[in-house]
Amino acid sequence: MAAQLTIGQLARLVRVNVQTIRYYERLNLLNPSTRRPSGYRLYGQEQKQRLRFIKKAQALGFTLREIAELLALRIASSSCRGQIEEKAEKKLIQVERKIDDLQALACVLKDLIRACKVGKSIGRCPILMSLEKETNADTDERTKGDGRM
Repeated sequence: MAAQLTIGQLARLVRVNVQTIRYYERLNLLNPSTRRPSGYRLYGQEQKQRLRFIKKAQALGFTLREIAELLALRIASSSCRGQIEEKAEKKLIQVERKIDDLQALACVLKDLIRACKVGKSIGRCPILMSLEKETNADTDERTKGDGRM
């Protein structure tokens, strides 16, 4: 019989919080291999590998729901490599969009910082003025609720 780990031992090995493991159990992403008569959870090699899989997938930007889908495909003997590849391609598109958004945000912040360095008065600070300024998106959000367009 392979060595069984307690939840604390597993958490230390994989460098996660015990509460994280319990949370994954509630989501049915991970289950103990067995329990002691006292009720303590015990985990084996398979659970350790699964937990590492979850953490690596999260590091790649997959959500827990997406990870559950990947785990289901990993287990299903009929799963097609194409399905997994498709999920990875969708994630890559999301990541690339996020990078574009972050680069645009960086440009806006650089412009605001440059404008701030030119100005002297805090009352006319371009950063504060930009944050206080109402945008079209703000107006759209307010009018959605009351039926005005």
